[in-house]
Parts: sequence; C-alpha cells; structure tokens
Amino acid sequence: MQTTAVILKGPKDLGLDALTVTPPTADDLVVCVTHSGISTGTEKLFWSGDMPPFPGMGYPLVPGYEAAGEVVEAPASSGFKTGDRVFVPGANCYEGAFGLFGGASRLLVSDPARVTKIDAGHGATGALLALAATARHAMAGQGKAVPDLIVGHGVLGRLLARLTIAAGAPAPTVWEIDPARMDGATGYNVVHPDADDRRDYTSIYDASGVAALLPDLIGRLVKGGEITLAGFYTDPISFAFPPAFMKEARLRIAAEWTPDDLTAARTLVESGALSLDGLITHQAPATDAAAAYGTAFTDAGCLKMILDWEGHA
Repeated sequence: MQTTAVILKGPKDLGLDALTVTPPTADDLVVCVTHSGISTGTEKLFWSGDMPPFPGMGYPLVPGYEAAGEVVEAPASSGFKTGDRVFVPGANCYEGAFGLFGGASRLLVSDPARVTKIDAGHGATGALLALAATARHAMAGQGKAVPDLIVGHGVLGRLLARLTIAAGAPAPTVWEIDPARMDGATGYNVVHPDADDRRDYTSIYDASGVAALLPDLIGRLVKGGEITLAGFYTDPISFAFPPAFMKEARLRIAAEWTPDDLTAARTLVESGALSLDGLITHQAPATDAAAAYGTAFTDAGCLKMILDWEGHA
C-alpha cells in the first residue's frame, strides 16, 4: 500500500513524496487523512535542525502529530467502523522513513487504541485536539493551579486561557510581545510584559518556549508561587538562585498529554465548554506543503497552519 506524505529529508529540506505503508495487521485501523496540523514547537525544531537528540529521531521523517480523517478499514473488534471521523496523533507506519510523529500523510495505519472518535462536524478543527489535550494536561490534576499569568498568545496560550475561564476561575493575564498576536482574546486581557508591573502572580504558565524568560518570571511570583513550563525548550534552563530562594519558587514541567487528557479535551470541545474557533489562521492544500511549512515557521501572524489532504490521492 502506498501513500503520499510530507517528508523531511533534513533541515529545511521538505516536500511531498510517495512512501510504502506498513501493511495493516488484522487489528489495525486504516485512516484516510483529510487535515493535518503543523506544530510550530517541536516540528519547527526538526525543520530548522535545532532539535536536541530525541528518542526516535532521524531523517528522513514524516512530521505531524495532529491529523483528522476518516476510517476506511476497521476490524469488527476495534469499536470503529468505516466512515467514522477520527483524530490520530501521528503514526509510525512507513517503510524508509521515521514516523516519530508521522501524521502528515494521506493514509495512516494505527493501533485503534491511539485513535479517538470525533464529531464529523469539526472539519479541520478536529486536528487541534492534541493541542487542546496538551493544555488540559498542563492544568488538570492533583496539586495543579490554574494560571493567573500566561506567557505567549499562540495557540497553546489561547487554549490555556480558554480552559481557565471554562473552569470558572478568574480571567488570566496573557503576555505577548508580537503585535500580530495581540488580538483574538475573549474574556481576558493580552498585554506587553513591559506594560505589566505586577509582582504577585501565584501561578505562571509559560507557553513561549523561551528559557531566557525564567529569571523575570521568578521575579513576578508571589512568595511560594509556581511556574509551569508548558513549552518545549532547547536552551538550558538556568536562573540565579537567590531570587528564587527568596520567593520559595516552585518549578513544574508539563509533559506530553495522556489518553485521558485527549478524552477530556474532546468532551470539553463537544459540550461547547472549550471553543477551538479562531485558532486556525492559515490553510493550504497538501501539494503546497513546502511553502506551508515555511509560512507556519516564519510568519508570526500564522497561529496554526492546516494542510488540506482532501482530493489528494
């Protein structure tokens, strides 16, 4: 079985190509992808060549862990049926290419346990479910506090703010330095950090991925406050100890979402408690993948780029 997929052969060497798909077992699902998202975090690091050593890393690779599509083959025991609309967080199902993420492909073969049914009406927004689950994972669970300050008004920052409001908590402040990303807030304020003189934040969530911000964030905490690192950081994390000591600062790292987060995020979206509206700013046909990835990674006005695979063989 063959598919057309996005192939990253090396830093900034990306395009569409044909790949052989690993034959599905009797227990596997085959999914025809209609939309896949481009991550401006980890995928950008692979594209630029800045990703530090990471398990499963290597070129050529198929990027993408945000895919929505339709089931075209399903075993009776899977709980899925042909025609089901689903979200797939990537797949490692290719011969001759790494599938570390593997979602940017017309066809995917996956274990049903990794696939989540979604409402057919979601369309392209169904590909955003992984980001919603990432935000939910950062916030939900014992001992976690909702943010009163969020750093970064990209997609993850916006989802964190929306989840905070959905939880009934006071609206957070959101920092953003790029004028292209200042708008789009509903029910909370977005400000430049220089315009914010608060030094009593209890719970700061950093969604920027900029390690150099940490010393300033520590200075913005109330005593005993916590900073959650919700981005992905390539630079070493460092800070002066005395200010953190005086604040008795706590540092928490939010890692990858779990299946429970994905299920909870889907429930929030389908109940209307969490909106995914306004997060997709750009769409391009899969045939324009090279240009689309470049735009996603270099245009600050591009919050989320979605590749449209419909009509592509």
